[in-house]
This record gives sequence, C-alpha cells and structure tokens, in this order.
Amino acid sequence: MFSDELLNISWDDTTKAIQSKTANDVLRALNKSGNLTVDDFMALVSPAAAPYLEQMAALSRKYTMERFGKTIQIFIPLYITNSCTNSCVYCGFHISNPMKRTILTESQIVDEYKAIKELGPFENILLVTGENPAKAGVDYIARAIDLAHDYFANIKIEVMPLKMEDYKLLAEEHGMNGVICFQETYHREKYKTYHPAGMKSNFEWRVNGFDRMGQAGIHSIGLGVLCGLEDWRTDMTMMAYHLRYLQRNYWTTKYSVNFPRMRRAENGGFQPNFELSDRELAQLTFAFRIFDHDVDISYSTREPARIRDNMASLGVTTMSAQSSVEPGGYHTYKHQALPQFNVTDDRTVAEVVAGLKRAGREPVFKDWDNAMN
Repeated sequence: MFSDELLNISWDDTTKAIQSKTANDVLRALNKSGNLTVDDFMALVSPAAAPYLEQMAALSRKYTMERFGKTIQIFIPLYITNSCTNSCVYCGFHISNPMKRTILTESQIVDEYKAIKELGPFENILLVTGENPAKAGVDYIARAIDLAHDYFANIKIEVMPLKMEDYKLLAEEHGMNGVICFQETYHREKYKTYHPAGMKSNFEWRVNGFDRMGQAGIHSIGLGVLCGLEDWRTDMTMMAYHLRYLQRNYWTTKYSVNFPRMRRAENGGFQPNFELSDRELAQLTFAFRIFDHDVDISYSTREPARIRDNMASLGVTTMSAQSSVEPGGYHTYKHQALPQFNVTDDRTVAEVVAGLKRAGREPVFKDWDNAMN
C-alpha cells in the first residue's frame, strides 16, 4: 500500500530538497528524453525553475501535441447529494454547517441528466457526492450510474473512498468507467487538522483508496491535491511519487491529475495557508506534462476562462464546462443550494467551445478513446 511507502518519504526533507535545486538541476531535467524521475520533477517545480518557464511551456506543448493532439476532452460534474458526515474545515458541505441537505431521488437524477444534455452534447459525466454511506452509499451510487447509461457514454465518480469489492462491483456490474479522488494533502501530520472528524479523518484509508481502485481494475484513476492547505511544491511532489507508484503496480490503468486552487474568501471562513499564483500554476502544469507525457491533466471551472483557454494549448487535456457545483443545480434546485466552491469560469458550453477553438484546440464531448481514433 502507498501509505507504507509514504512513511519512507520525509515531508521536511522533500521540502528542503526542492528548495535546494539549482539551475543546473532544472536544465538537466529539461534536457532529458522520456519520462522523468521524481527528483527531476522536484527541480521543475522548484523556485530555480522560474526563469525557465518559456522553455518549459514549449516542451509541455510539444509533448501534449505528440500524445493528445489538439483535442480537449469536455466533461460535466453532477452533484447528486451534499449530505456529508465529515468535518473538513475548508468545505461548504461540512457536517456542522447549518445548511439544507439534499439527496436527489431517482426521478430528480434523471431530470438532471436531461437538463445536462440540453446544455451540450456531453458524453462524459462525473457523479459527485458528499460522504454519507448510510444515506447515500454504494447502492445509491450504483443506481445513479445505471440511470446515467441512457444519457452518457463515459461515467466516472467522485465519492467517498470505497472497499475494493465495491469499486469492482461498480465497474464490472454497473459500467462505471473511472474514479477521481482528492487526497487534499499528503502531509500526514497536518491532515488531521483539516479533517478532524468523520470518515475522511482516516489518512491511511483515504490514501490507500487508490490501491483499492487499482486492485479492482478501474480503467481510469484521477489523483488530486487541494492547493492552499500545505506547501504546493511538496504536496505535488508527493502526488508525483504516488503517480509513479500506481503506474508501477497497476500499469494497465490510465491516470489523471488535478490541482484546484483554493481562493481567499472575502467574508471570513477558512483561508488558504499557501497561495498558488497564476505563474506558479503554469509552472506546475508544465512540470507535470514534462514529468509524465501521457498523464491526463484536468482543469475545472475553478480557474478563470483566460487561464483555461491559454493552458489548453500548453498541457491541459481535460476541462469541465458550465458546471454547477450544487446538488441538482442544473434543473431540480437550480441556484437554490449552497455550492461546494465558487465557479470562476461561468461561461456557457458554447462559449467554452468557442474559446478553445480560438486557441486552436478541438473540444471533444465523446469518450476519450474513441475521440483519438
């Protein structure tokens, strides 16, 4: 399990190693061919790499074109419940927040599917839930997947970490195509601070969930870190270690990486401890593409339109469009529930498509494998 490997990787030593990287280390990484080592990745996300951003952008563009061409896969998330038993201090869905809790019924879920299809020709959907297995567990998720098959070709989930047998059940008997899970932070000691109670407070159960996905033979696995909790350079290096570990052990699986940024709230609430600037986000994106030429890099509507359009030609390969981040937000409870986070790119599907085409990209709504043929 990856938690065992992680015990041998010191957070503090990794931070020092990143900060100690030199221009020579960066140039050595940039001049390599093929996939890089995690040590090379550390050089590319280090402060020493900042002067080489243009060179990194050119390499990232080159590798993206070689592996993915001009296509950008478009997906849409659907929050089917905000019921949650966790106490994550940064999340609007945390259990102590006195808000209306929604668990969509089957008919409401179908209404959402129909409303999404009216927005655009989506074939890729991500079903999202809070973590409340007693009220919205595996059976509930399975039924939502079953209902989705009449409307979508590619169905992924972002839910609480499950048992290996449950992942296998959802994939083999219900046709689930992939799983996305955010570790949030790999800082084991600080993890409990951000997740003081609930299922999510168990660091090992969450981080080893990716092993259980691999053991279940999941086709596509997405990893993510929430940028703002801890030092992004160290957290991303830990995710790079994790990616390489998974690729070694579950080599038939396809992988994606996500790194949404937390925004500073104007009216109080949880504030990010570390901020990732636009320039640093670009550096991180380029670093991941140079580190791994084949990994899918995803940007959500957390990011503004100008950044998403620009990065679409420089490394990003998947984007969401016209996302609602509230349960039933496309039809049933449109603009009525509390969203999990604020959407920055609020363009319509047509506007997103037009922006990507102006950037020389080709938005693709169908299954990624078919799109590439």
